[in-house]
Amino acid sequence: MIFTGLRHSGGLDLEAVEMATRTAVHHLGATVLQQLLSAPAQFEREVQCPCGQRARFHEIRPKRLITVVGPLTLQRPYYLCSHCHRGQSPHDRELDVQGTECSPGVRRMMAVVGSETSFQQGRQQLDLLAGIEVTAKSVERQAEAIGADVAAGEQDQIGRAKQLELPEVCAAAVPWFYIEMDGTGVPMVQAETEGRAGQIEGQPAHTREVKLGCVFTQTTTDRTGRPVRDEDSTTYVGAVETAEQFGLRLYTEAWRRGWSRAHTKVVIGDGAVWIWNLADQHFPGAIQIVDLYHARQHLWELAAKLFPAHEQDRKRWIARCLKQLDRGQIAALVKILHDLRPESAELASLIAHQADYFVRNADRMRYPAFRAQGLFVGSGVIEAGCKTVIGSRLKRSGMFWTIRGANAIIALRCCRLSHRFENYWESRSRTA
Repeated sequence: MIFTGLRHSGGLDLEAVEMATRTAVHHLGATVLQQLLSAPAQFEREVQCPCGQRARFHEIRPKRLITVVGPLTLQRPYYLCSHCHRGQSPHDRELDVQGTECSPGVRRMMAVVGSETSFQQGRQQLDLLAGIEVTAKSVERQAEAIGADVAAGEQDQIGRAKQLELPEVCAAAVPWFYIEMDGTGVPMVQAETEGRAGQIEGQPAHTREVKLGCVFTQTTTDRTGRPVRDEDSTTYVGAVETAEQFGLRLYTEAWRRGWSRAHTKVVIGDGAVWIWNLADQHFPGAIQIVDLYHARQHLWELAAKLFPAHEQDRKRWIARCLKQLDRGQIAALVKILHDLRPESAELASLIAHQADYFVRNADRMRYPAFRAQGLFVGSGVIEAGCKTVIGSRLKRSGMFWTIRGANAIIALRCCRLSHRFENYWESRSRTA
């Protein structure tokens, strides 16, 4: 038909030829694969049933299967146990298609597209790029199921860490080992936020906080003494969970990455109390650093309140404060705050709150000393992670999540962005 049109028009639609050729090749591949996968003529008349009895052959049953080369139908023996009345097809288990109509290859593709974009867009990408026709709901189910399986494996490791049963790490020691953590809100369905207060007083919550952590290493500095993060050394963990649960999760990841063998250990955060509580509990002895840019942001926000209509006064005041902050002279900075004479009780309360923030974190703001050691003083890696790992997938317009669904996709994204998905997939295929 394509070449008939060519003779009439004198032109060639190469894309149409390509797509038609792909379809034909897929049809041929599906036919061959169907013959290869169908059960042989000789098969067992009885198989072991999970109940402990023997299940007898009942009939040959067809099974529709979507594969990477298109749909096909398997013919395989089906067994029935007369004791527990449970049916089974061992052939499905051997092929890793038990309880699903999607082959392992298709499920892997669904996990990848489902972790990257909306389930509807993922369905469209599979159709366009691979010629695989599935529903958006199928992409959602498979991506979340695989993400949940990744999360279950992580929980198993966390459980061993809790019982102090982690294996000895054989990785080479690194000069600098960093841990960063932060929180970011993800929009939730109403049932997941019911009874929770929102950020605006009197308003209900519409989000739940995802706690995200990252681990990375550093082995060198540049010519000017600035730290250089090791390429591809960043791994991520995260979930919608309590700080206590997240602390164990991050500790497990740090241990797996060789925390115990690092020469210099650093925890960087934005100053939130829960971060330092976890650092004290799980990473004692680590150098704690408040992200310099968050500290500066505290001063800029206060300056805007103090001098809302006097730009020159605001610039002069902030310059004094930033100078003391960058020098690590927190006592002098706090004195500047205490010397202020606010015009309202509200402003006085804000100043006192900010002064307390700097007093509480003074030891974590020794920036000249940290720089002299060649250390990072900013939490840019986790800030970028909140946008890349969480925001770009879970915070798109119109998206609302359940905790179960969000945690499954978060686990899947952390696994992929930590370059572990291929290892996970290979390990699960061996135990399927």
